[in-house]
Amino acid sequence: MANGDKRTFIERLSNLDRRVIFLLIALAVIIPLIMHYSTSIPPSLIVQTLYDKVDGMPPGAKILMSFDYGPSTAPENQPMANALIRHAFERGHRVYLMALWPTGARQSQQLIEEIISVEYPNKAEGEDWIHLGYKAGNQGLINTLMSDIKAMYTTDIAGRAIDEFPMMDDVSTLRDFDLILALGSGFPGTKEWVQFAGDPGNIPVGGGTTAVMAPLLFPYYPKQMVGFMGGLQGAAEYEAALVDNYPQLRERSRIASTSMGPQVTAHLVIIAFIIVGNITYLFERRRSRRY
Repeated sequence: MANGDKRTFIERLSNLDRRVIFLLIALAVIIPLIMHYSTSIPPSLIVQTLYDKVDGMPPGAKILMSFDYGPSTAPENQPMANALIRHAFERGHRVYLMALWPTGARQSQQLIEEIISVEYPNKAEGEDWIHLGYKAGNQGLINTLMSDIKAMYTTDIAGRAIDEFPMMDDVSTLRDFDLILALGSGFPGTKEWVQFAGDPGNIPVGGGTTAVMAPLLFPYYPKQMVGFMGGLQGAAEYEAALVDNYPQLRERSRIASTSMGPQVTAHLVIIAFIIVGNITYLFERRRSRRY
């Protein structure tokens, strides 16, 4: 009788209504979001080296941040940008914002509105940061910037003359930057910054990409890239390194870590279903051989 009950239970599992599965996955996402469940992920070596590069440069170092993505991948890319700008400003670096994608200009503007203006009002535009905006040209634009930045950028995004800003006085080409941080989700993006700026100009390049693109960039590390973040997990790892060393950012720089909570929970539920599915399959196959 017990054996019959066991078989009935296994059979029920093997024929579980897919709506139950969908419901459990939904709860695995909704409950952590409501409870603000977050995960702290120790930084991997490839993320730690990027963090160390930003942290190790002397105050006043010049960092170029390129926003080569749009709203569709902002949930992965924007937390990277937020963590990087906080780190750069905490270290006293100067940051130059630009975009190879037309949608990237809006993402960098969002960074200004939500992070710089709110958290760092003491950082002066034109002295500590500048928004150069979007220019067309893809890798051709990068080639031009290698020889003359001001030939392409005569004004900032608001139309003000570049020469009016003190932080542009000692910038003529990409070689004048201490670090290029390329945040991308496609073409042109991080790979093109490595190929057309980092390699020929011997300029350190790092940044972040969507998770699906990250494997394509691993071959460039560590010789051609100082490090990079892959997907939301990479952003969460960078946040972990940042809040460990700058405790004052603990309550602010947790977007990726909080977003990873529902993702981890949902993945655990999926893994559980895979395990249960395999157990029921093996049980059914064993029973069919017996009978």
